Amino acid sequence: MYQKTAIVTGGSRGIGLAIAEKLGRDGCSVVIFATRPEADCREQLERLKQSGICCHYVQGTLDSGEDRKRLIEETVERFGRIDVLVNNAGVAPLVRADLLTMTEESYDRVMGINAKGTMFLTQLAANQMLRQEVVGKKRGTIVNVGSCSAQVSSVNRGEYCISKSALSMITTLFADRLAGEGILVHEVRPGVIRTDMTSKVQEKYDALIEAGAFPIKRWGTPEDVADAVSAFCSDSFLYTTGNYIDVDGGFHIKRL
Repeated sequence: MYQKTAIVTGGSRGIGLAIAEKLGRDGCSVVIFATRPEADCREQLERLKQSGICCHYVQGTLDSGEDRKRLIEETVERFGRIDVLVNNAGVAPLVRADLLTMTEESYDRVMGINAKGTMFLTQLAANQMLRQEVVGKKRGTIVNVGSCSAQVSSVNRGEYCISKSALSMITTLFADRLAGEGILVHEVRPGVIRTDMTSKVQEKYDALIEAGAFPIKRWGTPEDVADAVSAFCSDSFLYTTGNYIDVDGGFHIKRL
């Protein structure tokens, strides 16, 4: 049976690690791209390997053009091709600042990783997919892990909201450009997911959940997001591209 190769950015912890594990269990060889040294991720990588998942780790930063290129080159050198790209890596502002005091430095950092880095890694991966022989029912799959913040205003982290809105347009643009080539592009929009990023504001979200802000009254898990990504990477959505799915407990529903 043909084994697909999937790249998962930000795959060393949280949502990214759950996605890497799910795709590995689905039968993919998995390449994890993350900023931490490989030695710091030894426990996670060993857990994947003990589960029978073939994985490779590449250290780098998404906002580095050289690192993005090296990621693609190492993946192709090791596994021969790229079938799936999951753009999961992203950062929040180091300091939550009001929109009227947000700094250019913070904006540039968040946009450089979340939007620019994702844009140009996708470009590299798509061009690699186009050079490959088509195996199976599609040439490739790209899934962008966005956020409900693409549409929900948070005035104390405006740069993050803008970057996730930009990611949605990146999804639309590549879906449009690549549909005729057999590469399908999707977006998954998590809501409040229990991760390191949300741990700093746990009390706030605990209160919102308790107050009924989310129709499904619980925190989301990284596995909830991973399941949605897995579905898009399967052959279940062959007549769908450029769409998104909310994994947010129904938070997007407007209610009176």
